[in-house]
Amino acid sequence: MRVNLEATNASARHSDIGVVTVDDQAVFRQVARDVIDATAGFSPLGEACSGEEAVTIVETLQPDLVLMDIRMPGMDGLEAARRISDAHPETTIVLITAQDPKDVPSSPRAAGAVALVRKQDFGPKMLRALWRKYGPGARQPS
Repeated sequence: MRVNLEATNASARHSDIGVVTVDDQAVFRQVARDVIDATAGFSPLGEACSGEEAVTIVETLQPDLVLMDIRMPGMDGLEAARRISDAHPETTIVLITAQDPKDVPSSPRAAGAVALVRKQDFGPKMLRALWRKYGPGARQPS
C-alpha cells in the first residue's frame, strides 16, 4: 500500500479529485499515476496491490474515485468494489481490465462500480470523461 502524503494535504484534497489506484501490477499502477498526474484537477492519493489493501486504503484516505483492477490474487476487484461501495457509497468506483469487458462475468453495477473500462483505453481524456459522466453531481443512469 502506497500513500501519497503530499496529495493528502488539505489544499490538494479540496481542489483536486482524489484518486486511489488498485492493481496487482506495479507497471499499471505507475501508468495510472502518470495519467492522474497529467490530468488537471485530479490527484493520486494512494495505491494498493490487492483487494484487501484497497478496502483498507479507501477507509483511511476516503478518495473521490477508485480505479480498481478486476483480476487480482486473493480478494478480486469485484469483491473489493462491493465492500467499498457498501461502506462508502459516495466513492465512485471504476473497474479496469485488460480483457474484453464482454468477457467479464459480472456487471460493474452489480459490484457497486459505475463503469468498466479497458486498461488499453485509459488516459487523461477517458479519466475526465468518466468523472463528468459518473462523478458526484452527474446524472446517474437508472
